Amino acid sequence: MDPLSEMLALLNLQAALPSRFEAAGDWALEFGGYADIKVGAVLEGSCWITAEGCEPLHLATGDCYLVASARAFGATSDPALAPVDGTAVFENGGYPDTVRYQTTEGAPDQTVIVGGAVDFDQTTAALLLDHLPTTVRIPANSKPAAALRPLLELLGEEFAHAEPGAATVRDQLTKVLFVQALRAMIASDERPSGWLGALADPSIGAALELLHREPARRWTVAELAEKVGMSRSTFALRFKTLVGMSPLDYLARWRIQAAGRVLRSTDRTVFSVAGEFGYGSESAFSNAFKRMTGQSPAKYRAH
Repeated sequence: MDPLSEMLALLNLQAALPSRFEAAGDWALEFGGYADIKVGAVLEGSCWITAEGCEPLHLATGDCYLVASARAFGATSDPALAPVDGTAVFENGGYPDTVRYQTTEGAPDQTVIVGGAVDFDQTTAALLLDHLPTTVRIPANSKPAAALRPLLELLGEEFAHAEPGAATVRDQLTKVLFVQALRAMIASDERPSGWLGALADPSIGAALELLHREPARRWTVAELAEKVGMSRSTFALRFKTLVGMSPLDYLARWRIQAAGRVLRSTDRTVFSVAGEFGYGSESAFSNAFKRMTGQSPAKYRAH
């Protein structure tokens, strides 16, 4: 798999049941930080997305948004309005089906939003989350948004018609919307810093792919630099600048995180997992694993 697919598999994404929200008039809702990532789109009208410590983000029809980190956020027709408890509005308004707020038949200036949330395995989430901007807008007229339009139409259909299996389809579409949002961020002129932004760099992205493809290999910085056509010193500096750690530190961290996924999802012996990720002995692997996670492989698996 490519590095982004591998990372998403490692994160063990769990999607909260998405929702469709319709509002009219003046309105403002606020929600607690109940999930790692909130993602959604405006199907009709416009609104503002707010998050702690960030400037309000204005969204128009067709725009998508992403709110990173488990912090309070809100949606509103006007950032100057005092918000009410959004969770209570949703609980009393029909969630998980369409939630209607202050709407009447033929109400003008109606706003329709579809959105959901995804949570991650917290032992591995930092590599992706630490450098994501808190709020992201994907404009409807941008090139990445073109890939999202069929998805948004399908989401709208799933909420408009309660077909059998609708909850499962909505859940999966939320995950796809999140992945498409990440792709849009990678392709953006204002790509994020850190690991996700590094994927878009031709040389560093290629190096990450090499490390992910052969994690057991005894890579050296010089060898990686040669593979991607850079000098050793330039490569080492650029890798650390973009990813936030040296190539070999990243490799060590990736080995342990990927090994942890194997321990969680299989009953393979610790010895066999150690060998797969380049450790010459079970004790060497166990020491490295405990140093990075605070637990032995056996305790990690049991937990």
